[in-house]
Formats: sequence, structure tokens, C-alpha cells
Amino acid sequence: MGKIAALAVAAALCALVVRQNAREIGLVLALLAGALILGQALGAVEAIWELLEELGERAGLSPAVLDPVVKTVGIGILTKISAEVCRDAKESGIAAFVETAGAALSLYVALPLIRAVLDTVSELL
Repeated sequence: MGKIAALAVAAALCALVVRQNAREIGLVLALLAGALILGQALGAVEAIWELLEELGERAGLSPAVLDPVVKTVGIGILTKISAEVCRDAKESGIAAFVETAGAALSLYVALPLIRAVLDTVSELL
């Protein structure tokens, strides 16, 4: 986390200085820093994914139950990042559309999980 924090602070300071003269370049710098930070976190994401698969197997959960949860979390993360980049570019209207689309896509991806819950409840009744 130390590398990520150092990169974030350095990039934020650089972007702040660059934006005084060239706002567009500051935005590109912020996007590049964000990509590098996410790249640093990929190892942790892979470990979390493996743990979730193992827990799902031990609990007897099918991938049809676990996958929508993981996809929904991923959509939420991408939505948050995309909306914040839009706001950083002073495009709050586009950010609102991104958030709405993210919510709709999250519900869509969760439909198999909702169906599985309904089937389970139906079987219990």
C-alpha cells in the first residue's frame, strides 16, 4: 500500500501543477496514475478471486450464484472510477449517466442470482 499511496500523492501533486497551465494534460496524467494504481492492485484482486472460488466450493455454491456477486462488485468499482473521472473533467452530467447505467447493469448482472433465490424460496414453500 505504501507504493500506491506514494504514487497517488506524487501524481496528485503533479496533476495539480500541470492543470494550472494545461487542464487536459492534467486529466491524462490522473488517468495514467489511476491505471498504474489499479495495476498495482491486480495481484490482490486475483488472490481475492481465488479465495472466493474456494469459499464457494466449500460452501457448495455454484458459480451461477457467486459470479453475479463478483460481476456486480466489478461493475460498481468501474462505475465509481468512471464517474469520478467524468467529474474531474467537469462533466457531472455524463457522470450521472454513468452511475445510472452502472446501477442498471448491476441489476441486470444480478438477475441470475435473483432467479436462484426465487427458485430456492419456491422450493421451500
